[in-house]
Parts: sequence; C-alpha cells; structure tokens
Amino acid sequence: MTSNLDYQALLEKLTEETLELGLNTPIVVIDGRACSGKSTLAKDLQNRLFQEGESLPRLLHMDDLYPGWDGLAAGVDYLKRMILNPLKQTGSASWQEYDWAAGKRNNWREFSGGTPLIIEGCGSLNTYTASIANLTVWLSAPEELRRERWLAREGNVEKFELWSAQELDFIALEHSDTLATYFYDSSTTL
Repeated sequence: MTSNLDYQALLEKLTEETLELGLNTPIVVIDGRACSGKSTLAKDLQNRLFQEGESLPRLLHMDDLYPGWDGLAAGVDYLKRMILNPLKQTGSASWQEYDWAAGKRNNWREFSGGTPLIIEGCGSLNTYTASIANLTVWLSAPEELRRERWLAREGNVEKFELWSAQELDFIALEHSDTLATYFYDSSTTL
C-alpha cells in the first residue's frame, strides 16, 4: 500500500498506471468513508485520463446504485450482479440507477467497455472488486472533517450516523481499508 504521495502525485500515478495497463477496460476503484473525497478524486482522474488517453472514461457512482439510505450492502451487491459480473462474462452491462427522489430504480444505463471504468463510493472496494480491479484507492479523513463536509453537502447531518454505522459494518466485514493499492489522507486537500 502506497501512502506518501500528495494529491497531484497520486492523480498522476493513477493516470499513468491506468494508461500503461494497455487494457480495453481497466477498472479503478476509489473507496473510503463518506465525505473523504472519493467523488472529487474520481472526477479529477476521469478528466486527466480523458486529456491523456483516447476516450472519456466511464465514471460509476455508488450513490446511483444504493437503494436508499439503508442500502449500502444492497448497492454493493447490485454493482456485482448487474455490472461487474456481466462485464466480466459478456463485456457489457445494463442496470438501472436509483432515483432518490422517487425512491425506486429507473433510468437504464449501459456500458460495453472500451474505456477505463472508474467506480467510486462507499463499499466499492471489497474482496470481490479487489480481485478484479486493476487499481484500488482508499481515502481517509477524520470523522469531524467528514461530518463538516457532509453538512456542507447535505445541509444537515440527519442521515450521517445511519450511513456511518453501515460503513463501519461493511469495513469490518470486508476489511476494505486494507485492500487498497493506494492510500490517501484527504484531510488537507479535498
């Protein structure tokens, strides 16, 4: 596990390694607790890979897969069943995103590879994804900072404890924080 890189060095390293893989569909998984900077790193990586590569990488947010605030484990299962297994078996996948306002799945999405796949979100790094991903990243930040970021993003901390408890259970089960190739403390940068 590499942990002594600054943010720009991490971004450059991930970009370089992804492009050097020479694969049709390299998979990069970015995980960490809520509000640790996963979405920011994923978007920055997508942009950098697009600038230096041949096509726009597909960015998959776990927030689009969780079936509500108590659905972390169900979202991870959905990722495996509807996206990663089909990609592995047939080279393409189709799934429905979860509509948080409507409280149900709708909006079909498809992916047939041919460009890097970046998966970001809580639970995205687990024993299964670690076995098929080409690069894995774990982001961390102190709980107080993550709570502040949550409040800034959500406008309240009403669901923070519910979500945090699911994260802790999932991490205890999967040891996600130990499966990463790269570890980054986002306390000062994101």
